[in-house]
Amino acid sequence: MRILIDADGVLEDLSQEWVLYLDEKYGYSVEYEDLKEWDMTAAFPGLTREQVYGAEQEEALYDRLKPIPGAPECVKRLMDAGHEIYVVTNTPYEVIRYKMDKVILRYYPFLSWKNVIIASNKKMIDGDVLIDDGIHNLIGGSYRKILFDAPYNRDFDEKALGIVRVKNWQEIEAEITAMEQ
Repeated sequence: MRILIDADGVLEDLSQEWVLYLDEKYGYSVEYEDLKEWDMTAAFPGLTREQVYGAEQEEALYDRLKPIPGAPECVKRLMDAGHEIYVVTNTPYEVIRYKMDKVILRYYPFLSWKNVIIASNKKMIDGDVLIDDGIHNLIGGSYRKILFDAPYNRDFDEKALGIVRVKNWQEIEAEITAMEQ
């Protein structure tokens, strides 16, 4: 099975660390659970779009990122079981090196650049399943869809579109196993 996995919010904790980074940098006290919209600027009134999204361009942010609990072990088991694994990300080209060196290759040493697809439109990628926290990436596309739970996607009715919601990597592994049968 060809499994497509989003990086941010699925393999690593970008949104959580991004919030903490902005809190520290600008003196806010926003919590990850306060992110009720995909657009992070809504959680940081008073900051400009450039201030909020400019942080994504700073190397220091990537030094803070950690894998989502259970993700490295589960991805390794899926690869060992013979699945094709591809990390699909819309990471800006200016910082993809930071994400790869400081996060993906560090915590997922069994992955390489050959396992990475950079795309702004994930619907164009051929895969059997996509695991993503971004609703916009799961609407459409010809793959099976797994929505990784996050505060900004909790109001979405995934069942109406046949999308499966999961809260952790153990649930992801169970869904993949069920799809194989």
